[in-house]
Amino acid sequence: MQHISLRQLRVFEVAATHRSFSKAAELLHMTQPGVSMHIKEMEEHIALMLFERVAKRLYLTDAGQELLVRARDILRSLKDAEDALDSFKGLRRGRVNLVVVSTAKYFVPQLLVRFRNLYPDIEIRLAVNNRDSVIEQLNSNAVDMAIMGRSPEALTTVAEPFANNPHVIIAAPNHRLANQRKISVAALLHESFIVREPGSGTRLAMQQFFKDNHVTFQVGMEMASNETIKQAVMAGMGISFISQHTLELELQTRRLVILDVRGTPVMREWHLAHLAKKQLSPTAKAFKEFVLIQGRKLLQAQGKQC
Repeated sequence: MQHISLRQLRVFEVAATHRSFSKAAELLHMTQPGVSMHIKEMEEHIALMLFERVAKRLYLTDAGQELLVRARDILRSLKDAEDALDSFKGLRRGRVNLVVVSTAKYFVPQLLVRFRNLYPDIEIRLAVNNRDSVIEQLNSNAVDMAIMGRSPEALTTVAEPFANNPHVIIAAPNHRLANQRKISVAALLHESFIVREPGSGTRLAMQQFFKDNHVTFQVGMEMASNETIKQAVMAGMGISFISQHTLELELQTRRLVILDVRGTPVMREWHLAHLAKKQLSPTAKAFKEFVLIQGRKLLQAQGKQC
């Protein structure tokens, strides 16, 4: 093991987390042969196979599973050491690693600009992923904190709400229900819904809303992008359940309308989350305090514009 480098551990951890050499190459800005070379060298050093392929799918061996646990511990300790050293620098310099769910990308850049205006020498690294990937990055200590809807139940986190996240049902302006008021949920029974992928925060909120109203919704299409969903709804392919924070431009230009469905908007909350055991650097603490205060103000102002 003494011959294995930290770089190789990082490559292995990313490849093992995503079960893909190509995904690891993309995330680490490497070539796939480069990832394969690092893994091969590690296997030669320890004289054990770390991965195996079955029916073109990549799986961890027992040795790989054990090493993944240890690699995450090592990389987490290294990151904590880096954060501890950053604390000696105060807020003049430092770095914040942030990951957000895809719906949050509509307002987070505005928050980051305001934060950088206060602390221009602080580096911010931002990643946008689906909910499952966000939880993985929190768990592996790859990021300092995350902005998401519901806090992850599978992890012990500190998750603090900082703003409302209203979800609404949208349609094209010429939809038959567009001009109706106080629409019952049951009236949507035969509508075709364009929905987010299973496991996404929006999909979970939608499922809970219809479950609470004892109505089964019909899935017409499933898409992993809010932008694609909005385009499909504009084209008249169906209606959708979506965060109102994604709709500012489309509502202003009347390309989409919000249906006046009883029980909506469904009010959720945005949370800023980090591992409970994580020691936040002064830089990360400052960013957290900023988001908890300024995030609410920003989204309240955005809601008034919508």
